[in-house]
Amino acid sequence: MSKVTEHLSLLVRLSKVDNFIAEPEAKMIHYIGSLHGMESNEIELIIDNPLPITDLHDLQPETKFEYLFNVVQLMKVDGKVFQSEIDFCEKIAMKLGYKPSVIADLSAYIYSDPNISTNRDFLRSIADEHLVPMRGN
Repeated sequence: MSKVTEHLSLLVRLSKVDNFIAEPEAKMIHYIGSLHGMESNEIELIIDNPLPITDLHDLQPETKFEYLFNVVQLMKVDGKVFQSEIDFCEKIAMKLGYKPSVIADLSAYIYSDPNISTNRDFLRSIADEHLVPMRGN
């Protein structure tokens, strides 16, 4: 299973949390898939059959941040944020090794429009403050 498929599956699961994929959410999933060289039909297959969420702790730090950034962005893309979406994002944050509070802090700086961007290094520094210390290396 590729990391891109895993990533898109995660985003699809978030978008389906309210039992409906809004058009802006679908467009963003397609956009992210296309950035990784996926064809539209491949992306549609993932939308129709997302993979189960796997253990996300073993991902590289940059990949963890990318997943976190994208789930917050997707949560906001349709202009409506539901408690179920916040809860889902917080669960994903914990699976990635962050405290749930990272979602609220990043939400203040991540915009629904992918063309409006805050400095990623700044966002990463905010996210890193929420990392859960690793136990017993």
